[in-house]
Amino acid sequence: MDPVLNSGDTAWMLISTALVMLMTIPGVALFYGGLTKKENVLNTMFLSLIAFAITSIIWVLYGYQFAFGADTLMGLIGNPTNLMMNGIGVDQLATLAPTIPEFVYIAFQLTFAAITVALISGAIVERMKFSSWMVFIVAWVSLVYVPIAHMVWGGGLLFNLGALDFAGGTVVHINSGIAALALILLLGKRKDTKLLPHNLGYSVIGAALLWFGWFGFNAGSALTAGGLAGSAFIVTNIAAAAGMISWVIIDYLKNGKPTMLGAISGAIAGLVAITPAAGFVTVPAAIIIGLITSVISYAAIAYLKPKLGYDDALDVVGIHGMSGLWGSIAVGLFAAPFINSLGTGLFYGNPEQLWIQIVAVAVVMVYSFVVTLIIGLVIKYTMGLRVTEREEIEGLDTNLHEESGYRI
Repeated sequence: MDPVLNSGDTAWMLISTALVMLMTIPGVALFYGGLTKKENVLNTMFLSLIAFAITSIIWVLYGYQFAFGADTLMGLIGNPTNLMMNGIGVDQLATLAPTIPEFVYIAFQLTFAAITVALISGAIVERMKFSSWMVFIVAWVSLVYVPIAHMVWGGGLLFNLGALDFAGGTVVHINSGIAALALILLLGKRKDTKLLPHNLGYSVIGAALLWFGWFGFNAGSALTAGGLAGSAFIVTNIAAAAGMISWVIIDYLKNGKPTMLGAISGAIAGLVAITPAAGFVTVPAAIIIGLITSVISYAAIAYLKPKLGYDDALDVVGIHGMSGLWGSIAVGLFAAPFINSLGTGLFYGNPEQLWIQIVAVAVVMVYSFVVTLIIGLVIKYTMGLRVTEREEIEGLDTNLHEESGYRI
């Protein structure tokens, strides 16, 4: 039987696409903006906004076609057809989501690409040149995000290996976290590395918008308005709740008092960890994933970062990189065939899936780190990566944009 457009699926995917857009602007922009110094709030938000805009253009010109075109070049990239959207009919159905229009699927995937590069910005705030960031977006989406999306989701190397990533544990979170690490190693430390949020209320609003939008991110990745979307929806919420509770408990144990920053960090960590697993695991597994992930991310931020000495300003490596890694491995443990027939993990009799997940994580980490490092080196030795010392001390809003977040 030929595929037939389903209006319910199409409506759900349009809503999910808008929800994922909301995650970047204003979700990530507010979340990151509130955590920085007041002299850098506009610049920090601008990094996310410009990432969404530039990625949107790249995606329709050639990004989607390379990411989701027929596999070529040893599973690393797709064969680009329909460049600039030429030849795609309004009523043409998506190959990978045959009940919705191709244009809807393209838009949905666009929002994933955009938020991935926006997430990286949290690591480099308060010290990277805006012009260099714009060039970085173009190069990184083209040379890192697109090949990894193809390898995992577009029929490439890791897809054919059998790697499971429901909504972006490898493609989005490990990818952004490891890329952030490469970039901050090139940038070096800020003059003042303390995390002193100038407006934590902004960050709470941003975190709430991320939590809300994440339902489009994860439940939308079912690509249909059915039972799998419902399952992904509920485990997404449960993992976020468990992550928040876990971090609050850690705060109590370590400092004697709970913190709002810890609570929203735990919620985001839980959301990150459940992302690759959302369409494969049960509610009890989601609780376990959420509880454990805050321990892992907290340890990375409180112990690993100081020990290794990298300046991950807003803990992109610690939360997105580490929780994404745990969530991707957890799929190999908890994937339940009665939730999704495509995935069976170790605890349901398939130890091979755990090994496949480990291989996929390793490939994505190595590829993202190496290629991001090369991109960063080229930019560093051509146009430069870092603002001047005076600009950094005085703040980037006035020096780079001639604007101020506050007129008080």
